[in-house]
Amino acid sequence: MCGIAGVFYFDRERPVDPQILANMAAIQYHRGPDGFGVEVMEGRGVGFSHARLSIIDLHENRGRQPFRNGDDSLLLAHNGEFYDYQRIRTDLTSRGARFTTKSDSEIVLHLYPRFGLEETLRRLRGEFAFALYDAKEDALHLVRDRFGVKPLYYHASDDGVVFGSEVKVVMAHPDVARRFNNEGVLHQLMQVMVPGTTAYDGIHQVKPGHVVTFRRQGTGYKMEDRPYWDFEFPEAGYHSGPKSEEESIETVREGLTEAVRLRLEADVPVGCYLSGGVDSCSILGLSAAMRQNPVKAFTIGFTDADYDETPIAREMADATGADQDVLRLDGSHLYGHFEETIWHTERTVYNTLAVAKFLMSRHVRDVGYKVVVTGEGSDELFAGYPSFRQDLFLHGLDDLEASERRKWEAMLGESNALFKGAMLAAEQHDDPYLTDRVGFTPSCLQPWLSCEETARTVLNADRREDLAAYKPGQAIAEKLDRNMLDGRHPLDRAQYVWSKTMLEGQILTWGGDRVDMANSMEARPAFLDHHLAEAATRIPPLHRIKGRREKYVLKEAMKGLLPKTLYEREKFAFMAPPATVNKDKWSAMMELAGDFLSEKSVREAGVLDSAGVQRLLAEAEDEKTPRARLVQLDAMINHMLGVQILHRNMIARDIPALAAEQARKLGWLVPAAA
Repeated sequence: MCGIAGVFYFDRERPVDPQILANMAAIQYHRGPDGFGVEVMEGRGVGFSHARLSIIDLHENRGRQPFRNGDDSLLLAHNGEFYDYQRIRTDLTSRGARFTTKSDSEIVLHLYPRFGLEETLRRLRGEFAFALYDAKEDALHLVRDRFGVKPLYYHASDDGVVFGSEVKVVMAHPDVARRFNNEGVLHQLMQVMVPGTTAYDGIHQVKPGHVVTFRRQGTGYKMEDRPYWDFEFPEAGYHSGPKSEEESIETVREGLTEAVRLRLEADVPVGCYLSGGVDSCSILGLSAAMRQNPVKAFTIGFTDADYDETPIAREMADATGADQDVLRLDGSHLYGHFEETIWHTERTVYNTLAVAKFLMSRHVRDVGYKVVVTGEGSDELFAGYPSFRQDLFLHGLDDLEASERRKWEAMLGESNALFKGAMLAAEQHDDPYLTDRVGFTPSCLQPWLSCEETARTVLNADRREDLAAYKPGQAIAEKLDRNMLDGRHPLDRAQYVWSKTMLEGQILTWGGDRVDMANSMEARPAFLDHHLAEAATRIPPLHRIKGRREKYVLKEAMKGLLPKTLYEREKFAFMAPPATVNKDKWSAMMELAGDFLSEKSVREAGVLDSAGVQRLLAEAEDEKTPRARLVQLDAMINHMLGVQILHRNMIARDIPALAAEQARKLGWLVPAAA
C-alpha cells in the first residue's frame, strides 16, 4: 500500500517539473514513508511519483516505483496489493517474461502488453489503484479496484490531468484550484455522497470497478469512463425454487478461507482487527487456524458500556490463543484528534468511530505492525445491517401477512434502538427519484436524506439560494445503474445501493483506507475479495437473512469457531457513542466547536450560517429533544465541524507550499530536467 501521483499534459512538449511530482509524493508521506520515486518521460508531457510503504519485496531500491518497462513504452504507479501474484508471475515467466523485482506491482507491466487492459484487469485480484501510461497509444489509464478499497482522485482541465491517491495530493499541484462546490458541501452535511463526486470543485474520483482513460487526439484529448466490473446480482427468478442451505454455507466457508489465506501473505508481520462482531471474529478464527504462531489481535474499547464490545472480543481472543491488544478510548481522546482525522479523511464524518480507528491504526504502527486483515465487507455481502432487514421485511416478503410484518418491524426497531437516527431513520422517508430508480427508497439512505432540510438551514444564505432547485436524491439516483437494479430481488437492490453509496463513501473511506494509511498501516478487507463477492450474490436472500438472524449463512459457515454468545447475538453496529447523549463527550465536542463553530470562524469561512449553527447546538442541549433526534444532531454537528475543518485545512491553506515544505524537510528533492 502506497501513495501515487502524476500529471499528463495534453501538450506533449510541455515540460514536467519533477520537483512538483516529488512534492505531491511528500504530502502523502504518511501513505509511504519507506521511500519515494519520480519518473518523467521526456517529450511526452507525462510524469508519475510514488511514496512507498514496503510490504512485498522489502529491498530498498529494487521495488522502487514508478516502474518503466524494458522498451520504455509503459509507465506505472501502483497503490495496493495484487494477491495471487506469485502464481501469475510464475505463469508469465514460463511465457518468457523477465522480472526485475519481487514486487507484486510489476505483473501489470507484463500482463498488459500480452493480454490488453481488459484481460489484465480480469486477472487481477485485490485492492488497488494504479496509473498506467501507454506511450504507443499515447493514453493514460486510471484504474480503481472493484469495490473502491483504494482511493484515486483526478482533476482534468484544458491543460491536462493531475491525479493522486488523495485530494490534497491533487491540490499540491499549483494548477489545481482549491474550492468547495455547493452540492458537495450539502452532501457532506447529509453524510451520503453522490457516487464519483467530492466536495471539491473540479476534483473527481475514479469510481469503483472503473477505468478512466485520457487519450490525446490532435491538440485535444478524449476522455472515457467505463466499468470493468460491477457488484452484479442475478435476476430475481434465479432465487425462485428450493436452494440447498448447506451448499450456500459451504460456498461461504470455502470462499472466505481462500480470501483470508491470500491476505495473510506478506513480507512483514500481519495482524487482525478484532471487535465483538461475527465478521472480525471469523477473520481471526480462520487466521489463527492457518498460522503457526499466535495472531496479534487489535481491539478498540469504549468507556461507554453500551457501545463497548471488548468482552466478546476477549472471549474470541482467548478461544483462538490470540495475542490481544486493547486500546480503550473516551471522548477526550476522540475529539482531541478530530481535526487531525478530518485532514486525512478529506470528508466529514458522522461518528467519531473514524477517530477511534485513526488512533487504533497509529497504535498498530507503534507496536511494529504494518498490515492487518479486517472484517469490512461482510455486512455488504451477507445483509448484516438493520436497514437490509427492514427492506427485506417491507419489500421482499410478498407472502408475509401484514400483522406478521408489523411484528418483525417492531422487533427490528427494539433491537436497534441505539441507532435510530443514524443506522435507521426515525421516521419513514420516501424520495421519489430513488423510488423510481430502485423501486423503493433504500432504508440505508433514509436517515441521511431526512437530514436534508436541517442541512440546508445551516448553509450560508448564498449557497442555500444557489441550491434551491437541487435535489440530492435525484443526483444519487441518476448515478445508479438501472441495469443492475431492474428485475432484482429487493434485498439485492438494497445491497447494491449500499455498495455504491455508503460502502465506498463511508466504510472504505473514513472507516478504512484513509484512517489506516494516515499511519502507514495497510488494512486488507478479506470479505471484499471479488471471487467471494460474486459467489455471495448467488446466495438466496433468505439464506442471508433467516428470521431474526442476519448474516445467517456466514454464522453457520463459521459456527465451529465462533463463541456461543456471538453466534446467537443479533447484529450490533460498531460505532462510537454519540456526544449528544454523553456529557463528557459533549464537553469535548463543544471545546472543539468553540474554535471551528464560533461566529468568527463561521463568518470567515463563508460556508455555513452562524445563526443556523447556533440553533442546532441549542436543540442538542435541550432536554426535551428526543433521543433519535439527538443521534441525528450528533451526526450533523460532526459534519458542521468537519466542513469548517476542511475549509481551514484544505481550502484556505496553501497546499502547494505545504507540499513543497514537506518535501524539503524529508529531503525528497529532485533536480530539474536539463
